[in-house]
Amino acid sequence: MFDQIVKMVKDQLDNTPEVKSAIPPQEEDAIHTEVAAHIDNGIKQEAAAQGGVGGLLSSLAGSLGSGSNVTNAITGGLAASLASKFGLPPAVTGAIAGALPGILQKFAHKANDPNDNSVTPESIQSSLGGLGGLFK
Repeated sequence: MFDQIVKMVKDQLDNTPEVKSAIPPQEEDAIHTEVAAHIDNGIKQEAAAQGGVGGLLSSLAGSLGSGSNVTNAITGGLAASLASKFGLPPAVTGAIAGALPGILQKFAHKANDPNDNSVTPESIQSSLGGLGGLFK
């Protein structure tokens, strides 16, 4: 599932001109991975808070604006992390954070689309690791 998140991050950021032009080419992969790691952690925390995969997907479908709990949980440390690790200016970290609702929307759409097996409730369940038994 993590690889799918990285792909969604890359697709979204590559299609956001103000972000694409501000990321040094040699840092692209590391930045995509960093953003994906924050998303992955946020998804896992939200799944725990929402009582499992079903609650997570309902939460994502119902509140994907920039002020949603999921988005806020992820953006909390993302901008600071990108600034400290990669020296990105606030305008760029803000633009990347602004792309998160779109990435999460794609994630939710993929997870709920029976014709798209790239992200499934089962793969989300599996990514919860040792907590998986708690989230059925």
